[in-house]
This record gives sequence, C-alpha cells and structure tokens, in this order.
Amino acid sequence: MKLNRAIVRTPSASVVQGLRATGGPDPFLDGFQREHAACLAAVEAAGLAVTVLPPLQEFPDAVFVEDPALVFPNGAILLRPGAPTRAAESQALEPALRERFDTVLALERGHVDGGDVLVTPERTFIGVSARTDPAGAEALIDLLAVLGHRGHIVRTPSGVLHLKSACSLLDEETVLVTASLAASGIFDGYRLFTVPEGEEDAANVLRLNHVVLASAAGPRTLDLLDRHGFTTLPLQTTELRKLDAGLSCLSLRWWADDHQTATARASPAIPGAPGQPLRQDQQG
Repeated sequence: MKLNRAIVRTPSASVVQGLRATGGPDPFLDGFQREHAACLAAVEAAGLAVTVLPPLQEFPDAVFVEDPALVFPNGAILLRPGAPTRAAESQALEPALRERFDTVLALERGHVDGGDVLVTPERTFIGVSARTDPAGAEALIDLLAVLGHRGHIVRTPSGVLHLKSACSLLDEETVLVTASLAASGIFDGYRLFTVPEGEEDAANVLRLNHVVLASAAGPRTLDLLDRHGFTTLPLQTTELRKLDAGLSCLSLRWWADDHQTATARASPAIPGAPGQPLRQDQQG
C-alpha cells in the first residue's frame, strides 16, 4: 500500500453549492478551504508529491477528484460520474492524467463514481448506487482487466451516497466498515473493524503509507484504530460532511515508478489551516 504521488484540486467558491443527498445547510467556504488545506498538508506529510490543479468555478463538486477517475501504478481510468452536473469533470481531469500515465482508459457506457470503487489487492469492489449503475459497473470490470485488476460488483448500502462512505481499506486484509455493511457479507474473508454506532461517517478514512487520516468527529473510531496499532491523524471534516464527502474524496493517490513523471505544483496558500498532531499508538 505504498503511495508517492497524488492529485488534488483547489476548491472553487462555488463548492458551497455542491451536491448533497438530503439537503441541509451549505458548507462555509472558509471552513471548507481550511479542511481541504489541512488534508493536503497531511497528504504531503505522508510522503506523497502532490499536484494541485486549479479550481473549476463551473463545477462545484470538481474538488472531489476521486469520483471522475481511478488511478493505478500502470494506468488510469476516466469514469463517468452519475450526477449530470458532474459529467464533464472527467474531461477536465484528463490532461493531468495523460501527462502522468502512459495508459489512460475511458469508461464509454453507463455511469460510475470513484467513490463507489474500493481497490484491494485481491479484487476491486464496485458498488452499485444512485451514482453508479449496473451498466457502468460491468463496463468498468472490462477496463480493470486491461490493467490487471479483477472487478467485483456489490450493492452500496441504502442511505449512503457511495460505497466508500461506509468502508475503507486499512491494510491488505483489513477493512473499516459500518455495522450494516459488515452484516451484508460482501467482505467475507477480510478482517473487519466495525465503527461504533453513531460514528458511521467515520468509516471513511484514508490510509497513506504509515498514517491513517481520519475524521476528528469519530473519537471512538480513532480509539479503535489506535488500539489495533494504527497511527492516526484526526482531521476536521465538518464542512466536508455537509456535502456527503469524506477524506478520501479529495485526492487521487498512486505509486509512481522512477520512469513516471509526476510534476507536483505548489499548492495555493490558504491561511488558518494548521496541521493536527499525530495520535501515536496507544495501549488499550
């Protein structure tokens, strides 16, 4: 699970108009910018060289770069997000991917959001949801096979936007899940850590080399991870969660061999986004 490259996109002012499943208040722009900047700093601190793309005012959700594409060490796949307002985001991301990958494939039928795709060493889970349809999932299986990956279609739990809203890969054999997803049986054969009741949003974490980025809003989940030997970095996600988003949504991550060129541009300075201290392994 080694990673050394990432792509993020600076949030535009229009992000406050981003999609959400159940309505609710708009995020505060300054708060969203601080949370994004803190996540970017954490990705860099984990040892990844980060390319920061410019904001796209016409696409409020474009900051969530994980949805329009998948990236692997040997190639990338441009997806077709399921929300009509996000349909052109893949095209906007395409030049950056072609600069960094020799092989860039494109989904040509159906719809898939990257948030519904969980990649593990054994298989790639594709969750059918309100944003990912069966036709897109089937088409994605064919593209994954070109890159040497085996796709497996599952059902995203009702009541959550994306599959990865309810689960995250912690290591090659361990998945952090909600209780409902654990009960579904789709992860039979994996070691499962179930987030405590009431902290379902905390199931979306981001493992980056030695550290797990996790929501500060899930203290019992943080303790659970700490007890099992993971070094965690709590980050504020208040404004992200207003848009049904989690920490994984904000970046594309991969391992680039020496022959790959992944030029990282400096990120814009956003004041007031101090990093959080690492929570070191605790006994419990």
